[in-house]
Amino acid sequence: QLVLFSGKLNTIAGVVTTFFLLVYATVNLACLALEWASAPNFRPTFRYFTWHTCLLGIAGCCVMMFLISPVSASASLGFLLLLLLALHYLSPSSTWGYISQALIFHQVRKYLLMLDVRKDHVKFWRPQMLLMVQNPRGSTRLIDFVNDLKKSGLYVLGHVELQDLDTLPSDPLQPQQDSWLSLVDKLNVKAFISLTLAPSVRHGVRQLLFTSGLGGMRPNTLVLGFYDDAVPQDGLARHPAFTSAREEVPLGFPPLRAPNTPKLLSAREYVGIVADALKMLRNVLLARQLESLDKAWEPRRAASPPPSIHVWPVNLLRPDSARYADTCSLFLLQMACVLNMARAWRRARLRLFLCVEAGAMPHAQEEKLRQLLKDLRIQAQIQLVPWDAVTRLHWQTQRGPPGGPAPAGAEEEEEGAVNFPANATQVSDEYVCAANKLVLEQSPAPAVRFLYLPRPPADTSLYLLYLHQLELLTRGLGPTVLVHGVSAVTSTQL
Repeated sequence: QLVLFSGKLNTIAGVVTTFFLLVYATVNLACLALEWASAPNFRPTFRYFTWHTCLLGIAGCCVMMFLISPVSASASLGFLLLLLLALHYLSPSSTWGYISQALIFHQVRKYLLMLDVRKDHVKFWRPQMLLMVQNPRGSTRLIDFVNDLKKSGLYVLGHVELQDLDTLPSDPLQPQQDSWLSLVDKLNVKAFISLTLAPSVRHGVRQLLFTSGLGGMRPNTLVLGFYDDAVPQDGLARHPAFTSAREEVPLGFPPLRAPNTPKLLSAREYVGIVADALKMLRNVLLARQLESLDKAWEPRRAASPPPSIHVWPVNLLRPDSARYADTCSLFLLQMACVLNMARAWRRARLRLFLCVEAGAMPHAQEEKLRQLLKDLRIQAQIQLVPWDAVTRLHWQTQRGPPGGPAPAGAEEEEEGAVNFPANATQVSDEYVCAANKLVLEQSPAPAVRFLYLPRPPADTSLYLLYLHQLELLTRGLGPTVLVHGVSAVTSTQL
């Protein structure tokens, strides 16, 4: 109206024409995006439509805009960008969909087909995690910790629902999907969700190990919480994302198990899951007391002392075959190094513990380990730990060291000793408690410990004893991750 009063209608002619040309260009751009995304519901009726005509329309509109008025064209493009930003941040969710999702789907499918597992190489290995979660209320710290540990790899939150679809009117997992997706958004973790129905937890984990992922992006590492009698704590109720004024009630997950309520998973079945994963050539991580992990150093980085990560790359339950350069030890070292590379853990210091015995040339072992770290380009402090007193307890339950005489009374097995696999030796509870004390005495207390996880025994009757001694080994250690690796993950070559 002001322009009409001024009597100069032609002053807005250039701007109006530029806006119309801009609209035509964006329509052509939308059609071009739909064509490149191969959207099945995009069926244009224009007889001569091709992606070439779209490009020609976009180019023609842009050229004409600047030929008519370069100033008006530049101002219109700037206004368009401001409008796009306003719509992106202020408008509610659209009901007509997002073309970006179609384009992303098309590109992801194409690149997944190009990701050939036959071309995998150890130099480019990265952890791809499947974390099994029974109830997210008691696993918030563990979910966050594994998110730090994944190092830009695949991260899947798995859950097994113990129900039978034959007896149900509909799939019970569909209503839960939104709660799990909202959980991922609230916790700000980059993870996918994979839910399944199964008659038992063990069968459900097998299903997820077989089916999770797609193409070259499949979980290569299974992460489980530790099986103990600790009372679960509700982490969602105390998490900052769920204690704001707008959302005081956590998501619709069931309440945590009461202290005296029986578990859905037996101890034997738990060890069976670990054995199944190793048979399927998946690495295994068992996380204990991760809910007590305190990342207090993160908000006040300058004032707080740097945290430490203790690494024990030796099988403490097999002192007669302790090695630092086998596949499992190197995988354990790699996991600690990957955690140290995460943004929240970059100030942490790696401390690598070398268990030595008298007369075993400890300095030569230290130099050899230091050279290995140099070849692997891992910065860590090496600390020698004498453990003669601990190994002496082990040999007391044996017939003597290899080639040596049998100690008196060794003919009878000590109560609590365990035969692991057929080629293993016996380990007493007294020895395991001494190994636990050895780990605990190393000060200052770390933020987290990485320990070697022995392979479960071949005899299933020893599963309970195996789990019992793992519990003794990690008792009172605070946040601890037991690691067993079957993948070659390090290379000293280029």
